[in-house]
Amino acid sequence: MSTLYIVGTPIGNLDDITLRAIRTLKEVPVIACEDTRHTQTMLTHLEITGKRLIACHAHNEAASSHGIVNLLDQGMDVAYVSDAGTPGVSDPGSRLVRTVRESGYDVVPIPGASACVTLISASGLAGKTFTFEGFLSPKSGRRKNRLKELLARDEAFIIYESPFRVVKLLDELEELCPDRTVVLGRELTKAFEQIVSGTPSQVKEELKVVKGEFALCILPSSNAKDGGDEDGGGEEL
Repeated sequence: MSTLYIVGTPIGNLDDITLRAIRTLKEVPVIACEDTRHTQTMLTHLEITGKRLIACHAHNEAASSHGIVNLLDQGMDVAYVSDAGTPGVSDPGSRLVRTVRESGYDVVPIPGASACVTLISASGLAGKTFTFEGFLSPKSGRRKNRLKELLARDEAFIIYESPFRVVKLLDELEELCPDRTVVLGRELTKAFEQIVSGTPSQVKEELKVVKGEFALCILPSSNAKDGGDEDGGGEEL
């Protein structure tokens, strides 16, 4: 039976891709992608040629999903990639997955990079619990209300933000939680990667360049007091 593969791709550095993902992209005859031009750049870097690329993005996902099912009906395996990271995580892909699964075909995830997990690994989060929020509403009232709800839990949470609203977000955090620690990642894994940690006002002051893609981890007020990792039995240094 034909299969849809959901393939995680690099979030910036093109070398951050798994061997299994490369093998899958080489083997499937069709690759559905958020932006065919972006995906072609990656395939050229990986020296993968001769693939049929079809667009499947936020504006055509419903129609494209049925087209992909037709390809599966013809016996073709299809890989789906977003522009960066893992599809379906603040990216298109969820509707495609539902449509394909409802049509009786297998959906196989090929895991890869994620800006959320990448930032968590460099955040110093002492506990194990965090909420992935993704992009907040662009509407001011909804944004602030949601921030209040997330802050009230006193748990870590991850937000993605555009360069057009990241300063506004830091202003809102400075107003609502001036003493909480914020870890901001800009252009993660790319040549101009920047990771800044501090209070909202400190991060805003250190953020010299407001360009690229942003991920923010807001740590709980209790982070410094948490016990951190449990003993996993590894070698102590």
